[in-house]
Amino acid sequence: MRLLSGLRPGAYRFRPSKLSPLACMKIVLTGASSFTGSWFVRALVEAGHEVCATMTRPSADSYEGLRGRRITMLPDACRLLFGCRFGDATMVDLIRDFRPDVLCHHGAEVTDYKSPEFDYATALQHNTRNLNTVIRALVESGCRRIVITGSVFEEHEGAGSEPMGSFSPYGLSKALTASTFRFFAEQHRMALGKFVISNPFGPLEEPRFTAYLMRCWQAGEVARVQTPAYVRDNVHVSLLAKAYATFVGGLPEDSGYSTRNPSGYVESQGAFATRFAKEIGTRLSLPCGLELADQIDFSEPRVRINTMPADDGTLDWCESEAWDQVADYYQCPDEPARDRGA
Repeated sequence: MRLLSGLRPGAYRFRPSKLSPLACMKIVLTGASSFTGSWFVRALVEAGHEVCATMTRPSADSYEGLRGRRITMLPDACRLLFGCRFGDATMVDLIRDFRPDVLCHHGAEVTDYKSPEFDYATALQHNTRNLNTVIRALVESGCRRIVITGSVFEEHEGAGSEPMGSFSPYGLSKALTASTFRFFAEQHRMALGKFVISNPFGPLEEPRFTAYLMRCWQAGEVARVQTPAYVRDNVHVSLLAKAYATFVGGLPEDSGYSTRNPSGYVESQGAFATRFAKEIGTRLSLPCGLELADQIDFSEPRVRINTMPADDGTLDWCESEAWDQVADYYQCPDEPARDRGA
């Protein structure tokens, strides 16, 4: 990665790209230190795009733990600009100087996103700060396309149990963010794409469901699944990233609204845990015991899934290799994720 840290707004100039002639577009992407964001950058670069990823913190050293490791995973061809928040002067100057073909706004306010006290109003403010100014800068720079990231837990996304509303303040903040972007994109006749994420899993994810399973099994314990009856949509992050790069690369310049909500393993959480145990146990020769609880808490929607199969046979993706990556990662979780054999 090429660092662009410690620079005042307007004090830098980008050198001509040294990428191959296969480079299709110049892309500014926010949220690259997140789990999915780091994989999205990787997939975009592998697809031949020139990517500049913005980071809110002042330097690479200010990122620790998983976020720090994700940054080390980013491809060398990716350019990083630190100290840049969405909507601030640094972002606007970046747009005017870099002149992107697409703005991919993947970053979002996620602090305590599972809490019922999540501040959706402040999140909306952070996610859309000075949006009209940002879009004007894009238009003046010749950019006609924006891609935002949505969540399957927003209202009216995907399919599932009625009512199909946002079931958390975080989901509400994402829905409000999308509505705000759509309003201003239409005002400026911009093409807006929305890429909706369900439940990604894989190397470098936060300590959620699959990480809990692995922690139990590596400690020689049986993993207890408390909510096996929920039907969810778990998808390999490597597959999701390829689907994202394809969606971004195919977004038309004509004004309009496009969506993609890729799905993976649509099944109960109990069935997915059983699938995960089989795939990991085979690869790591590890006893992967499961206990499926008799679920009594249904405070979340019983079913919430995406509806467009991500693996449509066109993405040059191998399911077996993806499982290999997951197993390799949990054997050596402190090493950057890599392709098997790379």
